[in-house]
Amino acid sequence: MNETELQKTFTWEIDNFSVRKFPIESTVFSSGGCEWYVLVRPKGDGFEDYLSLYLCVANPKSLQPGWERRASLHFIMLNQSGKEVHRTSERCGFFDSEILGWGFRAALPLNKLQDKELLENNTLIIEVYTRVTEVVHQGDGTRKEMVDFRGFNVLSSQVTSVSQIFAKYPNFAVDFKPKAKAVRTAYMKNLLGLIKTVNQPPDSFTETELVKAYSKLIDLMGVGFKVDWLKSKLDEVSSERKKKLDADAARVQELEQKVKNLESMVSNLELELDKEKAKSHTEPNFLSLNDDVSFTTTQSNLIRRRR
Repeated sequence: MNETELQKTFTWEIDNFSVRKFPIESTVFSSGGCEWYVLVRPKGDGFEDYLSLYLCVANPKSLQPGWERRASLHFIMLNQSGKEVHRTSERCGFFDSEILGWGFRAALPLNKLQDKELLENNTLIIEVYTRVTEVVHQGDGTRKEMVDFRGFNVLSSQVTSVSQIFAKYPNFAVDFKPKAKAVRTAYMKNLLGLIKTVNQPPDSFTETELVKAYSKLIDLMGVGFKVDWLKSKLDEVSSERKKKLDADAARVQELEQKVKNLESMVSNLELELDKEKAKSHTEPNFLSLNDDVSFTTTQSNLIRRRR
């Protein structure tokens, strides 16, 4: 198997799935030297028409302060006969004491699971594919102190920033849908990260970074955050960046035209020089001939005097 491919690390069979209403946790399994479990929300997490599916860190209280993990993951859902019902895309998740779970809030449309032929014997099988890419067992625990601020777990160092958002936009989170604490924490962290990103100079963005910023914004709006103010700021950054790129392009075009003009001038001068060289080779050198004649006549007169 290619080293970049995810490996199947766990298989979980859930029976009587249609009657499940509350979150379900799998047994603990190991991957990449770390312990994990899968969390399923059969009725979704803010989206009632979708099943939510997360990879979660097991026994986080037993880990050293400052621990961190990074892992890529995706899930495949099968029926009892092993027929694939659905698979998620691959996603890379960052886990620490703030974010204990990461995954897919809209992992699978629930109407797929209402088909009795598709979901045999009311049994859903979930295969977990992971690749742990980074593990930090211990870090700076002092900066990891968490504070509950209006239902969101944030770092103590982030309380001022979050309070400023609530003060300026008091209703921005009233429609926020996810209920799971780890998910709420992750989205608040994404929001703070995006705010920091859009406050950078417009010309520091690449096209790829700008597309990613818009993607994060759409995701935040999708979970219920009212962030039109942030969209306006991002639109402003995008507009300023375009103006800067257009100005740079115009300047480059102007310089390219000047270079072409200079090249044309040099080419014309070279043609003139070549013509002058050709002309000088075809005309007789009368000055040299006269000098020779003058010298010869003088010589002749001297010879006569001596005689």
